[in-house]
Amino acid sequence: MNPKNERAELATDQGLGVGNVLTTLLARGTGLDAPTLTFDTEVDGHPAWQALSLAELGKRVAARAAALHSLGVRPRDPVAVFVTAGADQVLSYLALVRIGAIPALVNGRVPAEQAGEYIKRLRAVGVIADAAHWDALAGLEIETPLLADPADLGRGDPASAPKPYRHHGNEPAVITHSSGTTGLPKAVIHSHHSLFAAIRHRLSLPKGQGVDRMLGALPSAHAATVIAVNLALTSRTQLAVLSQQSGGPVLDAIESWQPHSVLGFATTWSELAGEDLSTRDLGSVRTWWNTGDCAHEAHIRKLIAVGMRESVSSQGRVRKPGSFFVDGLGSSEMGHSQFFITHTPETTRYGRCIGKPHAFSDVVVVDDEGEKLGTGQVGQLAIKAPTLSLGYWNDSVTTYRTRRDGYFLTGDLVFRDEAGYYYHVDRAVDAVDLGEGKKLYTMLCEEQVLANCADVLECTVVAVRTDEKVVTSVLLFLDPKADQDADRTAEVLAALEPHVAATVDRVVVVSPDRIPLGATGKVRKILLRQRFLDGDLLGVAPASGQVAA
Repeated sequence: MNPKNERAELATDQGLGVGNVLTTLLARGTGLDAPTLTFDTEVDGHPAWQALSLAELGKRVAARAAALHSLGVRPRDPVAVFVTAGADQVLSYLALVRIGAIPALVNGRVPAEQAGEYIKRLRAVGVIADAAHWDALAGLEIETPLLADPADLGRGDPASAPKPYRHHGNEPAVITHSSGTTGLPKAVIHSHHSLFAAIRHRLSLPKGQGVDRMLGALPSAHAATVIAVNLALTSRTQLAVLSQQSGGPVLDAIESWQPHSVLGFATTWSELAGEDLSTRDLGSVRTWWNTGDCAHEAHIRKLIAVGMRESVSSQGRVRKPGSFFVDGLGSSEMGHSQFFITHTPETTRYGRCIGKPHAFSDVVVVDDEGEKLGTGQVGQLAIKAPTLSLGYWNDSVTTYRTRRDGYFLTGDLVFRDEAGYYYHVDRAVDAVDLGEGKKLYTMLCEEQVLANCADVLECTVVAVRTDEKVVTSVLLFLDPKADQDADRTAEVLAALEPHVAATVDRVVVVSPDRIPLGATGKVRKILLRQRFLDGDLLGVAPASGQVAA
């Protein structure tokens, strides 16, 4: 089979989606011995860091499907998956969709109390949980039974697996959740076609540079991992799925597995940028792919300085030092990044530029009344795209509150310049109106501090209103080699706009373990604001309640 012909055939197959990619490829009968997914843990005796062929992957998934079917799982049954290992998340997802059940993937780092309430609200028929996570849920009265430990599911008989379920385009296929930075994570429903729409688009284009060998440093329960798995399978390329996303282990994986591209979130890039990359073997990396929150210039510049990339010159195709960084903005609800911009060592367009919309995305910027805004005006980002989720599981109130005239209101504040590029300035819940037409955008402030203060590795800006006054705190995490006791106030204030600098009450260096984070690494500013209002400026202990990874 000509790979180009297969990509075209898969792109036009309207029955294909995130519920049946694996079974469809197995039925085609080609490339059965080709390597597909690699996991960082052992799978049914198959060694960690050794790729599963397409046939082996199919057998492992069929075994789990058989075991789940024998436990009574049937089509349209929602099943929660609360585990640590990336292999357990991915294989459980693939097995459940093979049956036609609806996997509800839960990030293993969600605190047990939150996870218990989340699973209870799902009204799932059962939970697939490893021992650590089931023990954490014990006693929380979630009213959802334990179906199985994922370690036991691989003992099923692949030959007894039921016939693959026939998925339809607009049916729910998988549930993921939001980051939970403002409260309980929201259960986001993805259809068979919605999470596949961007993959279908990519299959109609030439294969991107670095896609042949990808390292997934993404939360394995996130929609982005579901997309990455199906993109790798349909593109007949290799994907290694990591169970954790912190900087050191990701760098170790890059050195040992030698990927051509690395997929991740902004929090991972921040941690990588804080390492001495000159001591690491990163020469295999051609492309860094970011989704979720857009990345900071300070972090991007450190990453694109390493690795190698190919470019076309008068001498033909040549390799050049430095890598690509593909940035954008996405969320679970968007189903895929809606924007893209590619940075190289020669890039100059930053300032939280998220690029231009993908061809499949209809993007507008609106005011609070839903009226469309013009060039240079900051407003709410509204999206209409085939990638959009169906809404929120068991929560029609929130579903319809975030929809207007066919558009999804993302909760992001953006503006568009005259060249058609979009810029992200903040989340709507974190921005503060200072009056007289002035606004304080916390994420834009963080970008400005990081870009102008070389010793600062990470920055969190939190603004609260007290007695008709806005008080802003700038929390800094410094390079360990920098002077931790030096007063950074003047340097930080100089980086901010004057009307924002006037609100700054304090600039302090903090330990990163004092900053409360959501399961995907996003700062929970809502908790920091409440702590500040309560007089607890930094908190007295590290964020707790997470299951150890």
